[in-house]
Amino acid sequence: MPQAARTLARSGDRQTWARHLWALPMLLSLIFVAAVVAWLQRTDTLDREERRQTMIADALTLETQLRGQLDFESQQLEEVARSLQQNAISAEQFGRVAEINAGLGRVWQSVTWLDKDNRVLAHVSSASADPSALLPTTATAESVRGISSHLVASIPGARSNISGSLVARYSPTALLKRGVPWWLARKYYVRLTDSLDQTLAASEDSPPLKTYGTLGFPRISYALSFDPPIRDASLELTEHAAFVPWYRGLPPVLMAGFLALVLIATWMLRRQMQGVLRAEAAWRTEAAWRSAMEDSMVVGLRARDFNGRLVYVNRTFAEMVGWPQDALVGMITPMPYWLPDQIEETMQRHLRNMAGDAPREGYEARWRHRDGHNLDVMVFETPLVDASGQQIGWMGSILEITERKLMEERDRKQADTLAHHARLTMLGEIASTLAHELNQPLTAIASYNAGVINSLKRDGVTDADVHDALQRLGEQAAQAGRIVQRIREFLTRREPVRESCEIHQVVVNAIALFRRELDRHQVAITLNNLNETVRVTADPVLIEQVIINLLRNATDALISTRDRQIEVTIHIAGERFLRIDVTDNGPGLAGRGIKQLCTAFYSTKSEGMGMGLAICRSIIEAHEGAFDACEVPSNFAKSGAQFSLSLPLAQATRAQVLIEQHLHEACE
Repeated sequence: MPQAARTLARSGDRQTWARHLWALPMLLSLIFVAAVVAWLQRTDTLDREERRQTMIADALTLETQLRGQLDFESQQLEEVARSLQQNAISAEQFGRVAEINAGLGRVWQSVTWLDKDNRVLAHVSSASADPSALLPTTATAESVRGISSHLVASIPGARSNISGSLVARYSPTALLKRGVPWWLARKYYVRLTDSLDQTLAASEDSPPLKTYGTLGFPRISYALSFDPPIRDASLELTEHAAFVPWYRGLPPVLMAGFLALVLIATWMLRRQMQGVLRAEAAWRTEAAWRSAMEDSMVVGLRARDFNGRLVYVNRTFAEMVGWPQDALVGMITPMPYWLPDQIEETMQRHLRNMAGDAPREGYEARWRHRDGHNLDVMVFETPLVDASGQQIGWMGSILEITERKLMEERDRKQADTLAHHARLTMLGEIASTLAHELNQPLTAIASYNAGVINSLKRDGVTDADVHDALQRLGEQAAQAGRIVQRIREFLTRREPVRESCEIHQVVVNAIALFRRELDRHQVAITLNNLNETVRVTADPVLIEQVIINLLRNATDALISTRDRQIEVTIHIAGERFLRIDVTDNGPGLAGRGIKQLCTAFYSTKSEGMGMGLAICRSIIEAHEGAFDACEVPSNFAKSGAQFSLSLPLAQATRAQVLIEQHLHEACE
């Protein structure tokens, strides 16, 4: 998956999560309430178990106390039995025994004296007992309901004839009311039950509901066997306060109120977040539009704080300087796109701009691209303000004007070229006029020279030197006339006058015409000709001018050289052409090719017109030849230039060359 697609997918996931983020508080609240419910449920379970364990402990304690109370009553009854034996108490005195009255004041309801045949000898009850001997808390038959039980003590026989047993009837209900502590009676309803769950005795007259309380919640109860001392009886404790679970108390109301408040807050948060999401979506759309507009602009944008640190750049600016946006943001002066040789000047201008002195109409600057090429820019600075209207830096708009500058330079050069061309056109017209005007003086010179020679011959002057000088004067005048005529024809764009000529002689004539310049600049020239009889089809005058121009250029290039040498080589090139190489040991071409050198109005000389090589190339191409230039071969000098021109061979020479090649191949 492309990086952009992954980024969009992650952004979509974040937006989906943010769209439902409002439900998180409600979800957390439900989790919190569930945790509270679980905690309350566990607390209820632990409380119920703790209450049950406490009840068991209380039941065991109460059982021990009741058994101890009954053991105490049994001991008291045995004491009465021993007292009867020892004191020989009669049946009439039986009701006045202090221990018996004390027992009736506690839990005894009646005491019966039986003989050995179980016949009643005496009987006393709480109703017939001495009222002064009874306690205020004595349980009477009317005040105590429920069944009764009894205690038995034997009266052993001894010196007297008294024997039998004592039976004390007591109320289990009174036993419970007397034996159950007050703090235990406030917590539990205590009763004695039989195997059929019938109440034998109870600590209260109006017992609470056994299973459920007033709210319908179960009561905690516990029963343990109380046999003996009471046969087939169980001691049961039942809580007065029924165990109320947490969900029937205040917590559910509080939790319901809490959830209602959270629900209202969640609804309000949802509305708020929907508004935020809509605002964020609008902001994202606006930011995307702004980013798209900024990236589509051809103007570079940069924002800087007061310290000159870059805080924002758009894509156009990054592409303009060749650095990524992430790398540019955070950079501080000096910037990497400043020219290394202008750091101080650029820093001064930067400080002036940071001080608010940047020209409102903008200023031009030259920067360097990351790949090394320079570019011209136009910079406009304006204050950068935040939402509160406070200035926090400077915003710059940068427009690249490199192409505009190049176009202006091209326009200027084109204007200069047109002016130069106009001057050359005027020069051509002047040259044509001069050629036309010089033709007549040269003809007159030739005529006068011929007349002088004829006069000398007629007068019998035989001085050889004079005749030779006059002869050469005539030849030079004729040559000058031919040159003027050919230049005039060339300037009027006529076709060259081609003829079969010996190229060796043409080259020799050109060297002879330029010999004085060669000697003046102390240039040594060498002519290498493999065959002096080779003929070409060409205009010898124009070819001479081409060779003279090449010799002049070579001489000018050798001014800064000590050992000045020029070599002219003539050799056959293939089956149809002859090649002439003019080589010097000067500084060379400096990487320039023949196309650049032959460009019209291009010159390496400060005073050159830039037309010499262009005219030479035109002349050679008009002869159906080729014109080229290269660095000097290594077998001639360490440096230098070599200009070459090729001319078509004459028919006879071409046939001779073919014959020689066939003979050479046959010999091989």
